[in-house]
Amino acid sequence: MEVCLFYLYTNFMTDHNKLVRDRIPEIIVENGAKANTRIIESNDEYIRELSRKLVEEAGEVLETPTIEELADTQEVIDALVVALGHTATELHVVQADKALKRGKFDKRIYLIDTED
Repeated sequence: MEVCLFYLYTNFMTDHNKLVRDRIPEIIVENGAKANTRIIESNDEYIRELSRKLVEEAGEVLETPTIEELADTQEVIDALVVALGHTATELHVVQADKALKRGKFDKRIYLIDTED
């Protein structure tokens, strides 16, 4: 019984249950740990997990607004564009159209409230 308790206290498992970059399992193994993974087969699940990852990365930008965190966020956006069946060019066209119709964020306008 002591051996089992020792095993429980010396072998820690950390649950992640999230989409990770392609080389993360390899890096985990290189660092001496084991990575249990699976491949997401369903495009619907992949889109859902990318969306969750986007929220995670946006939170990291909120905490630490660096170019590295923005690059992580952009990587997720790029993957989402492809998973949704579009191209970067299509995204830029839609982005430009929205900028023409609704503006950008250049003027730093902060909406406090509205009245009817």
